[in-house]
Amino acid sequence: MSSLIASRRYASALLSAAEEGNFLDTVVEELQVIKEVLGHSRDLVHALRSPLVKGDKKIHILEEVFRDSIGEKMFLFLKLIARKKRAGLLPEIIDEFQILLDEKRGVINVDITSAVQLSDEQASELITTLAAFTGKKIRARMSIDEQFIGGVTVKIGDTIFDGSISHQLQMLKLALVS
Repeated sequence: MSSLIASRRYASALLSAAEEGNFLDTVVEELQVIKEVLGHSRDLVHALRSPLVKGDKKIHILEEVFRDSIGEKMFLFLKLIARKKRAGLLPEIIDEFQILLDEKRGVINVDITSAVQLSDEQASELITTLAAFTGKKIRARMSIDEQFIGGVTVKIGDTIFDGSISHQLQMLKLALVS
């Protein structure tokens, strides 16, 4: 079974259990803590992924690291994935969990790149327009690209809406050349 499929299955099971048990908010907070710790400790990630470290040792490591920061239900989940030899997939499981949760809540990630810093009013208006266009809640990541002469590009999933002036000039050039 591919790691993506396994990650999605464990994330889906965790999401279902958290919803049925009414502890979804707790799980979301605890997964954020775990993700942060994993992001700052490559040694921990390597230990969880190592086939040389046995499942019981991985459980002990997880217990030592997260003893004071997660609850019993989350620790049971961590024990389960360690016993099933899936502890190395923990970062991917957390990512898949967030994707499934966003789908359930109707949230999409949007990358907005502009030539200059957008004002709060401009950003708010753009986000409102995108929310109306997609019918979903928008989680926007704003960035600046000084290569743009002006305008904005918006990336939603695999779709890019390029409203930059540099792109418009490039399209005009292609039209004039052909």
